[in-house]
Amino acid sequence: MAKNEAITIIPEEVIINKIYYFRGLKVMLDSDLAELYGIETKVLNQSVSRNLKRFPPDFMFQLNKDEWTSLRSQFVTASWSHRRTEPYVFTEHGVLMLSSILNSARAIEVNIQVMRIFTRIRQALTDNIELRLEIEHIKKKVANHDKNIELVFHYLDQLLEKKERPVAPRKRIGYKPDTD
Repeated sequence: MAKNEAITIIPEEVIINKIYYFRGLKVMLDSDLAELYGIETKVLNQSVSRNLKRFPPDFMFQLNKDEWTSLRSQFVTASWSHRRTEPYVFTEHGVLMLSSILNSARAIEVNIQVMRIFTRIRQALTDNIELRLEIEHIKKKVANHDKNIELVFHYLDQLLEKKERPVAPRKRIGYKPDTD
């Protein structure tokens, strides 16, 4: 196997399905990450608590009761749905920081894979935004074309009405007498 070749430990769909949106951020649950790394959630959280300085609030935060209830209600059958405490979630940077405290070969490979997926999601969102902007631009152009076409038809209608109306003979003005 070539050195630059990516090793796929876990199917991408599995990882993608473990990414959630909370507080406007893409995050992963501590229990999902522990499962991916092949360790217990308790072990992951202990490692994090020993290195709390590496995890500021924009890297990791704990879900509040409402967020946790909302997530649990969506996944009733999930193994983590019966947890007693609200889970910690890790942002993309938090997942990256986990690689510095979890030194197993599996953790490193999983982290590389997760980071690539986060990057792809970010690129897809960027592409989506560019596509939306282009669609809005086209909509504006079409709206302007519609207005212009409507105006042309309005002028055509006026011309047709003018042509259909009998025009009364005009009374001549000037020095020449009328020859009727």
